Amino acid sequence: MLTRASLRGSLGLALLAAALPAAAEERGLPQAEWAQNYDSASTMRVQRSNTPILSPQTLAATEQMLERYRDIVTRGGWQPVSGAERLRVGTKSPVVAALRQRLIVSGDLDPAAGSSPVYDSYVEAAVRRFQARHGLNQTGSMNITTVQAMNVPADVRLRQLELNAVRLRSYSGNLGARYVIVNIPAALVETVEGDHVATRHAAGVGKIDRQSPVMNAKIQEVNFNPYWTVPASIIKKDLIPKMQKEPSYLTDNKIRIFDGEREIPPSQVNWRSDEATRYRFRQDPGVDLNSMGFVRINIPNPHGVYMHDTPAKGIFGDDFRFVSSGCVRVQNVRDYVAWILQGTPNGNPDTIEAIIQGGQRVDARPVAPIPVYWTYITAWSTPDGLVQFRDDIYKRDGVGAPTAAMTAAAQGPRNFNPDEDDQTN
Repeated sequence: MLTRASLRGSLGLALLAAALPAAAEERGLPQAEWAQNYDSASTMRVQRSNTPILSPQTLAATEQMLERYRDIVTRGGWQPVSGAERLRVGTKSPVVAALRQRLIVSGDLDPAAGSSPVYDSYVEAAVRRFQARHGLNQTGSMNITTVQAMNVPADVRLRQLELNAVRLRSYSGNLGARYVIVNIPAALVETVEGDHVATRHAAGVGKIDRQSPVMNAKIQEVNFNPYWTVPASIIKKDLIPKMQKEPSYLTDNKIRIFDGEREIPPSQVNWRSDEATRYRFRQDPGVDLNSMGFVRINIPNPHGVYMHDTPAKGIFGDDFRFVSSGCVRVQNVRDYVAWILQGTPNGNPDTIEAIIQGGQRVDARPVAPIPVYWTYITAWSTPDGLVQFRDDIYKRDGVGAPTAAMTAAAQGPRNFNPDEDDQTN
């Protein structure tokens, strides 16, 4: 066993590599997996795969990972970690030794890193790797959400992999030359071209009580500087209570009320009743205020949902982004729109920016309708052997997945922001 001191200095990586074969073989891990995940400073890094989540390669890797997790379960799985919520670099505690063992079993820390009770840079790097694999912010420090993810039993993770292998298999046909994947539990959007991920975007998806649907649709149109018509459900659930507390809310947010074609002032509505549900509410275009931001991606479907920008960019830095009423909010949406409109007069980034700044409604179509797949994948593996897990936020796995995301989603967004589940422009 190598000591922590022997891993230091310029010979650290060479010594670590020499210790890999036996440790890797013992747990069924390929030596190459460890070698590719250590950089010149001997710190763990996670490479983001350019393989689409819906691909034969991902399915094959997931099926291979099933065998590895069956072996882990057969060997007794891993022990839960308790009292680790505040651990970080420099901490010395018996809990750190238990944390090391937990990370070793799941393949996030090499056994050669030792069993020291000190939370050193190797443990920090392994925690970052674990966090990346579970869709958490890569702080390298322990917190309640990381502990909760670590304490999901190995047999639960195995069952997730089994269920999701079946889901991945259902997408094994020809998905198209260019297509979009929305993975709801991961709150992630991938654009795919030539069997490779072209762009990847964090997303905001539906809350537990307003779920984003699993569906197949096609991107037909991009609407720049759109109006937003407030859905009836949001008028009742959100807008009326908001107006009872803040009578100036509609005016401040440039939301107008229409009775047919006639505009009426908010002061004429009895906000202590359901009268408001009889009217149409429309928000003016505007990047800063409009709930759809500056663009709406039109994907006609029976659920009345779509994809769009948002002025609330802060959500994309959260671990759990289950904040909408069913539609999907897309980070770095300019890049997404440029990919959609590639090969058209409006596909140039400069043209897109000019349209946005002009503030006028512009509708643009892609060269051909683009398939978009809204999926529910909570576990998968990439071809480089990196296994990913996400919370079963909508409880569709039925295997007792972690509760951190469910708790966060149940609390709703931190600030009221009327959402967007209506296809009316």
